[in-house]
Amino acid sequence: MDMNLENKNSKKLLECRICNSSDIISILDLGKQPLANSLKKEKTQSESSFSLEICQCKNCSVIQLTETIDAKLLFNEYVWVTGTSKVANQYSQIFFNRSKKYLKSKKDFIVEIASNDGTFLKPFKEDGFNVLGVDPASNIAEIANRQGIKTIPNFFGLQSSKEIVEKEGYANLIFARNVIPHVENIKDVISGISNLLSKNGVGIIEFHRADIILDELHYDSIYHEHLFYFSIHSLTFLLNSFNLYTFDLDISPISGGSFVIYFSKERKIKSNILIKKEKEEINLGVDNLINWKNFSTKVLSHKKKIVQIVSEFNEAKKKVIAYGASARSSTLLNFCEFSYKDLEVIADKSAMKQGLFTPGTEIPIVSPEDALRNDPDVILLLAWNFKDEIIEELKTKYNWKGKLILPLPYEPKVIDI
Repeated sequence: MDMNLENKNSKKLLECRICNSSDIISILDLGKQPLANSLKKEKTQSESSFSLEICQCKNCSVIQLTETIDAKLLFNEYVWVTGTSKVANQYSQIFFNRSKKYLKSKKDFIVEIASNDGTFLKPFKEDGFNVLGVDPASNIAEIANRQGIKTIPNFFGLQSSKEIVEKEGYANLIFARNVIPHVENIKDVISGISNLLSKNGVGIIEFHRADIILDELHYDSIYHEHLFYFSIHSLTFLLNSFNLYTFDLDISPISGGSFVIYFSKERKIKSNILIKKEKEEINLGVDNLINWKNFSTKVLSHKKKIVQIVSEFNEAKKKVIAYGASARSSTLLNFCEFSYKDLEVIADKSAMKQGLFTPGTEIPIVSPEDALRNDPDVILLLAWNFKDEIIEELKTKYNWKGKLILPLPYEPKVIDI
């Protein structure tokens, strides 16, 4: 590990990123880990590791990382492409159908923050709306532009929002899917949204649910890109501080379970589902520090169980591979201290990842075809949040039969397919 690089590109949290309180309490330390998306071209390639730990602000309740990594190091080049996921493509149509009810004419202007390859803007463009994507990953923004989705390769904030207003006007619809938790200077982003959103416009933020992380043990969703782990309460607190007010909520299948919050500059009557989910969070104790401490204890127990399962298969001379070289898989692999000695390869459909090695654990990433050609006995399904999609492909496309380890949600289990 390069300590100089670590010191140069990371900084320790001294106060809450949202309310500036210094009253922050440690919850779970997952150790020093490499950046989840820093896939290696060579197995022996050097890499840096950074502290991966979550804490809670006792003032505003938000769960957040104790370390901040330089955003340019994290996002300038990116390997997740939304369009490679069948679930994401299907959901993009659902998202469009839910969102377009807030649009009044085909002249309406739609902006997506962290738009990736433009998959979620595509249905709006195809329906005749004026769309714009903003994404800091220049390689992904280039893909979007080639596909006809106008995309600015830049970080979004107050200054970039002013530039967009000057060139394009105010936005009638702004959405940010699974990105707000990634941003260190989150107040600058929300300020930018407030500036860009028209008086009668609607904003949409999709975020991985803190209640599900807590209840279903999604510790693999903790990695350096995700600075925040929001509840409805903590996100509402943030939005209210910029005079933005929540009024509705939807459920998303992405990331193993996400909330989609709708907000506006006008105060509107809250929907029944939003009121219901707010009450459920209170009943579950999502903002309760004791519950998060219990979460930490369960995570340590989970590690022992999943390591034991994989070890027993290896000791029985079974051929064990993994499926899904996602960012969240990196957290689980490194926390459980797996390596190429435990898992021969990881199958992944993304051509951008194939031929590379996982950070920290040095496991070769290959295509599903190559991984399954050697007829493995056991597959550790790291992309468990796409379980149904992947199991269907394993059965029908590859005619694979064997043991499938489902690490999450809840306790790890082994099933036959």
